[in-house]
Amino acid sequence: MANPVPPANPFPGLPYRGGPDHRPTGLALPPERMPLLRRGRPLKQWRYVGVFDAQTIVCAAHVRVGGLRQAFWAIWDRERRELRERTSGGRGGIDVSDGLLGVRRSGVDVALTLEPFGDPVEVTSPHGSSYIWTRKQWCMASGTVAVDGHAYAISAPALIDDSAGYHARETAWAWAAGAGHDEAGHVVGWNLVTGVHDDPSTSERTVWVDGRATEVGPVTFADNLSGVRFTGGEELAFTQEAVRERRDNRIVVMSEYRQPFGSLSGTLPGGITLADGLGVMERHRARW
Repeated sequence: MANPVPPANPFPGLPYRGGPDHRPTGLALPPERMPLLRRGRPLKQWRYVGVFDAQTIVCAAHVRVGGLRQAFWAIWDRERRELRERTSGGRGGIDVSDGLLGVRRSGVDVALTLEPFGDPVEVTSPHGSSYIWTRKQWCMASGTVAVDGHAYAISAPALIDDSAGYHARETAWAWAAGAGHDEAGHVVGWNLVTGVHDDPSTSERTVWVDGRATEVGPVTFADNLSGVRFTGGEELAFTQEAVRERRDNRIVVMSEYRQPFGSLSGTLPGGITLADGLGVMERHRARW
């Protein structure tokens, strides 16, 4: 019996990795307005900002799935060993507009400016019957983080993760991002993933050294998120310090994730050995 003919790629220009000047044509991509529905799939959009400071790790995000909106923030105070977090509908007192990260809640005041630091990475990939898009931008965050009167001056690397698209009904991924220094003192950042934008050669997997981006090959996450292994044998070991976990089940939309904060050690591709590293790991499963 003849082998079945694989279906034609409905998006022959995908996956795509590069700048906005040579994007595939015929697809609505940010900053253009994207339809709320495409081929029966609702638009999913989010902006996530993570700040990796030696004293405190901060993250905040706005998420939209169709007409549903959610916001969350978390602050892991590494000196006091305390985690504060909140998830709510709407905008949740969070400002993640361009160049800013702000959180104003009872007892919490985050006021950070974000200055671009290095090469942005933009990727568009097929997913299910449609397509998804992301842009990862490293920045330097500066300002203050205050929790219950304890204030810290912040000057640290930060990642802005902008994502949008028409993900498959069932979507699952593992993800890691973080920053630190190598043994020569260079600023190092990383963004690693399986499950979305993970083509073997045209992916969002990236390591930045002093802002210069290099794509890296496929990765494997430990089941318990204790590390990430690269195809060349390099490995990052992760030590959990605090964890966010949440499950939402709204019948039509379900989200279940585990997102620990902590420190990392080990070696990245290219022989980059970390002298220090902080970051976030995540395992997420969604039905939307």
